[in-house]
Amino acid sequence: MRIGIVAPSTPILPDDAEAVRALASLGYPDVELVFDPQCFAVHGHFAGEDGHRFAALVEMANRPDIDAIWFARGGYGACRIAEDAVAAMTDVARGKAYLGYSDQGNLLGALYRDGFDHVAHGPMVADIRRADGDAAVLRALDWLVARDPAVCEPGLQHGARHAAFNLMTLSMLLGTPLEPDLGGHILLVEEVSEYLYAFDRAFFHVASYLGPRGLAGLRLGRVSDVPENDRPFGADAEDIARHWCARCDIPYLARADIGHDAGNKVVPFGLHRAG
Repeated sequence: MRIGIVAPSTPILPDDAEAVRALASLGYPDVELVFDPQCFAVHGHFAGEDGHRFAALVEMANRPDIDAIWFARGGYGACRIAEDAVAAMTDVARGKAYLGYSDQGNLLGALYRDGFDHVAHGPMVADIRRADGDAAVLRALDWLVARDPAVCEPGLQHGARHAAFNLMTLSMLLGTPLEPDLGGHILLVEEVSEYLYAFDRAFFHVASYLGPRGLAGLRLGRVSDVPENDRPFGADAEDIARHWCARCDIPYLARADIGHDAGNKVVPFGLHRAG
């Protein structure tokens, strides 16, 4: 099996790639990780200019000798190329699995909207830098190589449709050409490094937009590294989630085991079948 790795947003370091290769060689010696050199390019904030990132993603997705696409890192940038990139993908690309989270939610949403069947929110290459990052990387490989259900978020309901996003990323993509149809889905959301007032603002938009579109329920993942404002907000993240779910007639279901950390579990988009 060959897994192609691209960076549609921001770059990783060669040391990241080597650490992940070394780890993969122990658990999956027959799997080849193919890092596009674009992963290490730097153009201001981005892993190369828009055209460079677009070309690397489309070429890797359309290669018949690549079995899956693993996104290298989040950070802003994927929304600038996602619509055109998905439109340029061939039937060969549709047979692959795609894994990432954070800013790559822009691509996950666009792929899922366009009918790609194997799209999942889950760990990326850059998670190797985190404490316990080895576990996150192995979890990603377990899903990409074997679709191991043991690495999926444990609360996924058999027979229900699911999707998972970083809340701020989802809020920005709703109403754009990247937006997938989430009617009838259970939505899992997480967040990192946002003030609670900004979290509340994004929840207002997401819940107000998706509630009337028939969202089946919402689960809240971890909300971490919340900055301190100049005054207390007066409600925590779960209070906020419950408030907007109640206001917008969305069933609030439970907490979820996803987040911007090494414990982030895999959430395949679409219909979940246990076992």
